[in-house]
Amino acid sequence: MADGSALQCSVLVLNRYYMAIRIINVRRAMTLLYRGCAEVITIEDGNYANYDFDAWCELSQLLSLEKQPEEDYLQAVGFEIQVPRIVRLTRFDRMPKTTVRFNRKNLFARDDHQCQYCGEKRPLSQLSLDHVVPRSLGGRTTWENIVCCCKQCNARKGGRTPAQAGMKLLSTPRKPRENPAMAISIDDPRYASWRTFVRDTSKSATA
Repeated sequence: MADGSALQCSVLVLNRYYMAIRIINVRRAMTLLYRGCAEVITIEDGNYANYDFDAWCELSQLLSLEKQPEEDYLQAVGFEIQVPRIVRLTRFDRMPKTTVRFNRKNLFARDDHQCQYCGEKRPLSQLSLDHVVPRSLGGRTTWENIVCCCKQCNARKGGRTPAQAGMKLLSTPRKPRENPAMAISIDDPRYASWRTFVRDTSKSATA
């Protein structure tokens, strides 16, 4: 039986040319590995190491003897499998899309799930999207007029502009140049290896 907390982890997916293309859950990653559609990528002494499913299972048995705090494991029959942090698709060479799709997922990712009024980071269930200039006042549904907003601030602002509500935006909303899901805050040590492949917004914010 799998460890529930381990199944909540995320896995970065690379295409055949080692370019980041998406983030998936552990179940999907393990399915790709088992079917031979992907391999695990680790970075050892500055070099890439590649492992197919059988090799990763064998290595996991050795690594599980001395588990590290940043490692997660799934319980298999008779042994444990370490949750991979990065997998590479072995037969997928499509390049990452340069056009960023306008949707809820990317809007939340652009603002890093942080309310753009109070600055609080909240679970998705406690967040909404707000038209900076309300539609009733001519505001459009665009990258430049929609921000991530907690439900409390959304209710406080109502159908007013920030100025009318006495509220201030943390930053000016803009259309992202790259897929916001590929430019994330990597403040969890478990995902430190992702920094080789994606832009770490936590670093740029403090630079």
